[in-house]
Amino acid sequence: MSATVDPAEFVRLIRARALSELARNVRSTPIDEIVPVLEALPSDDAAIVFRLLGKDESISVFDSLDSGAQADLIAELGDGQIAAVFTALDPEEQAWLLDELPAKVAKRLMASLNQAEFSAAMTLLGYPNDSVGRRMSPVPATIAATVTVAEALESVRRSDADLDVLGAIAVIAPDRTLVGVVDLLALTRSPEGALVESVMMPAVSARTEDDAEQVARRALDGGILVLPIVDREDRLVGVFPIVDAARVDRDAVAEDQARAGAAEPLRRPYLLTPIRKVVNSRIVWLLVLAVSAVLTVSVLELFETTLNQRVALALFVPLLIGIGGNTGSQAATTVTRALAVGDVTPRDVGRVAFKEVRTGLLLGFFLAILGFAIASWGYGFDIGAVIGVTLLVNCPIAATVGGVIPLVARAIRVDPAVFSTPFIATFCDATGLLVYFTVAINILGLST
Repeated sequence: MSATVDPAEFVRLIRARALSELARNVRSTPIDEIVPVLEALPSDDAAIVFRLLGKDESISVFDSLDSGAQADLIAELGDGQIAAVFTALDPEEQAWLLDELPAKVAKRLMASLNQAEFSAAMTLLGYPNDSVGRRMSPVPATIAATVTVAEALESVRRSDADLDVLGAIAVIAPDRTLVGVVDLLALTRSPEGALVESVMMPAVSARTEDDAEQVARRALDGGILVLPIVDREDRLVGVFPIVDAARVDRDAVAEDQARAGAAEPLRRPYLLTPIRKVVNSRIVWLLVLAVSAVLTVSVLELFETTLNQRVALALFVPLLIGIGGNTGSQAATTVTRALAVGDVTPRDVGRVAFKEVRTGLLLGFFLAILGFAIASWGYGFDIGAVIGVTLLVNCPIAATVGGVIPLVARAIRVDPAVFSTPFIATFCDATGLLVYFTVAINILGLST
């Protein structure tokens, strides 16, 4: 946030109802400094500031806000102003925002579009939720392969496309099949009489149904300014600018980090998010993990007789299920990230499992030595042996399951971050206890 703009000053003027002074401050503040102010204000205060902007300024500011702040503003604004800023957005921005809004509000906004705008937005919304087709710009800048460089440059001059989609221009055949891309800089440096097909480069493209997160990562890693998006017949249907790729990747990372901690991501800054939304982001996960806890209690109940014979075994239950869960979570986090950056695919499940078995065995070996030494010193050699063997067996199981589950989730088209956390917690707790008590029964000669 700019040091020259203090959101607290805006809040003070709002509380004092000094709207004339507030209006002067708002209109004298550069647009690029208003955006972080709105994102830092509570939604009701942000709506007051937003209403004081001129029409052109309000459209520009709204377009620059993140989707969470946009959704909150829409909830506070009246229908007229909502329609004005919504219709001014690009189709991909409209689709992005509609995904964030309640169905009733989304329906009201769709009604504000004219037929052409409605058709463009519905085209994007027709693609699967996580596909790049839903995030692309459906109005790409294009050049025919058979025109001259001079004609291509004149076409660019007449184009009203945004700068972010002009970094690289798609070259198409008469049937809109993608045949290449041409860099705008290369056009300006080429002889005007040369044909575009002589200066274009081979196109790296993605299909509309491809996963948006994977495509975004590929674009960012490759430094692709504008990635063409094609249908199954290789006809150009849109482009995916690198600025949108960065936004998709940022949201995906935030989502994965939140879900790794058993919560849903917050769409607004933490201190500005209502308590109700914070609770909603956590409660479902807590209920899922509560089911895991019930299963753990059921396993303990099965071995109640065993515990009664050697009460000391109960002292190590939290340690063993904690190590198992953490081992599985470490493997899952590593493989989920590898999936995101394209290092592994679901086809690599065998290689991943083999690697995690070996990793788990090595981890289990070191932990088993430590666990054996500590338990033997305090509770006797036999308890130490139980702890050591349990860790040696349980760690490779937990690591393998943790590594494989994200791949299984991706194969069945489920978000690995969503699927991994509750499953690993449930599986590692239950199997860890089963291994523990099985080892104890066999080493200590206990009954079940």
